[in-house]
Amino acid sequence: MANLVVHFEIHASERQKLIDFYSNLLGWTFKDYGGGDQPYWVIETGEGAIGNVAGQPGMGINGGLVQRMGPRPEIGGRVTGCNIVVGVDDVDGLMRRGIELGATEALPATDWPGIGRGGYLLDPDNNIFGLISPVMSDGSVAMGAGAEA
Repeated sequence: MANLVVHFEIHASERQKLIDFYSNLLGWTFKDYGGGDQPYWVIETGEGAIGNVAGQPGMGINGGLVQRMGPRPEIGGRVTGCNIVVGVDDVDGLMRRGIELGATEALPATDWPGIGRGGYLLDPDNNIFGLISPVMSDGSVAMGAGAEA
């Protein structure tokens, strides 16, 4: 089995607020996994799955939403866990849309030579996450298929 990341979790103080945010921003769907002592919602991000054990390239991963145990992170505070970076077609447009939906800009959209264009937001619960595209602001492709030599 390849040593790939196959699942992620987002901690939420207000579950429905984050479900609405990520559904509206990225089109993700959320399903209640059954409640119990630790409520849990499965996040389906689209094509790709936790079952990608063969390590096929280009496949995404799904995740989960869990109830936060303790206070949410403070804006400007240090990152105390992992963050996720989502591959998208339009970093700038989704950064603007995320802010309209209640996110805070953590790192503005920037061209990163040899990588692409990316930026970071804090969701409405102050979880940090990134958006990245191989396409730079001038339309050139920094990496992957179609990359400039």
